[in-house]
Parts: sequence; structure tokens; C-alpha cells
Amino acid sequence: MLLHGVTMTAELSWSRVLERLGRSFRVVAPDLRGHGDGIPLDGTRFRIEDSADDIAVLAKVLGIERFTAVGYSMGGMVAQLLWRRHPQLVSGLVLCATARNVQGSWLEKLTSIYLPAMTTALYLNPFTKGATAECLDGSLLGQIHDGSTRAWARAQLSRTSLPAAMSAVESAVEFTSHEWIAEVDVPTAVLIPTADQLVPPSRQHRLARAIPHAKVFELPGDHTIFLNDPACFGEVLVAATRSVTSQNSHCSAQRNNLIFEPDRSRSALR
Repeated sequence: MLLHGVTMTAELSWSRVLERLGRSFRVVAPDLRGHGDGIPLDGTRFRIEDSADDIAVLAKVLGIERFTAVGYSMGGMVAQLLWRRHPQLVSGLVLCATARNVQGSWLEKLTSIYLPAMTTALYLNPFTKGATAECLDGSLLGQIHDGSTRAWARAQLSRTSLPAAMSAVESAVEFTSHEWIAEVDVPTAVLIPTADQLVPPSRQHRLARAIPHAKVFELPGDHTIFLNDPACFGEVLVAATRSVTSQNSHCSAQRNNLIFEPDRSRSALR
């Protein structure tokens, strides 16, 4: 179950590794609430808890009894909460470029001052209804080396409204699993881009150390490695996922099928 990052879409986060993953695993990659084709927020506040519950509903609709939750950045936070709130569903975790929290980081300090007021203003101001997450690309994606990839990424970001994006960023900043993450009792891999500028690698290592027997997979790259070097990212992601699913023999029966259907996931969750 692939869970994308904040302001992104499943297509943006995962499309360049879907084929590779699909050779070994059954893959489901929905758009999260408020993002892309996900459930519209309709003026409500984005909450990571709601996204975790949405995925539990989606799994039920698709007849999936157990799955490995693979989350990137904010998606890693959703994955942690999936285990916390729906432990009967989660057979393993693959946590990529994420942390127990970002409290005390430059991102938290910045958003704690400006974000609540900006989010409220965006919802109340009718002239911002057409604004999208595209204007946040430099802040949340970092540098994208290839020009055509950069343009495509901006188009993907434009599928998420700016109010929804800002609310999701606020929720990610508020998230913390510090008090309970050590209770994780399923196989876990933590994938760490060593030059990550958004989620410092030191925070990612602390996450890994907090989870009993978690395996660490480092790879050279920043927070946008899934776009800048998808071949490397895909190779390490498959290895990390195999390290988790190899400890759950029942996962082998689900291999060699690929599902990528945001429209179905959206209608199923309404």
C-alpha cells in the first residue's frame, strides 16, 4: 500500500517505480484525502488520522486483509498511524524519508508562525479557490534536475488545492509518534536519503533506532530522489520491501499483480 508525500499525488510519488514494484508485489497506490483525486476536503481540515482510516476502508473495499504500508515523507506518518489505529491490517512497514516528528526543525518553526493564519485566510478568501500546491514546489520538493520532470511535477502539484496543501503541511508538522513508535511489532524497514534537506537524516535514523529490529537502507540523494534518480530509489525500495515481506510468507500469494486506480479508490472511500 503506497502512501505519497504531502501536497503530492500517488502518480507523482510512485509512478516511476510502479512497474518495478509490480514485478514482485501487488501494488495499490491511492491519492490521499485532499490530494489529487482523493476524497475532497470540502472546507474541512486535513488530518493524518483521517487518511489512515481512509486506507483501512479502502483495504476492506478491495478485499485486502493484510498489507505492507509503504509511506514516503508524510505518507510515512500515515503508515505509522495505520499500524497504530489498525494493527490487524498492517503486516509490515517501509518508511521512506520520514520521521517520528519534525518538531523543532526549521519547517516546524516556520509553519508554527505563519501556517495557521495562512490556512484560515486561504479558506476564507474566495480569490484563493483556484490556487494550487504548485506554488509550493520549491519548498516541499527541493531541486529537480531535469526540466521536463520539473514541469511534470508542477502539473501534478496543481491537482491539489493550495488550502488543502497548507492544511496537510500543518497536520504533518503537528504529528508525532515519539511516545508509541517503540511499540511497533511488525517487520520494518527505514529508507533514508542521506542528503535529505526537508527531513534531516538524523531524524530518520532516530526513527529507525526507536523501532525494534528495524532495518536501515541508505541511498545517496535528497528528498526528491524518487524523481531525480528513480532507478536507484526503485532498487533500494524493492530491497527494503522484500526485507519486510520475506518475514510474512503469506505476502507471496499476492505477487505479480499491479493495481493503480485513483478513481476507484476515490469512489470507494466516499
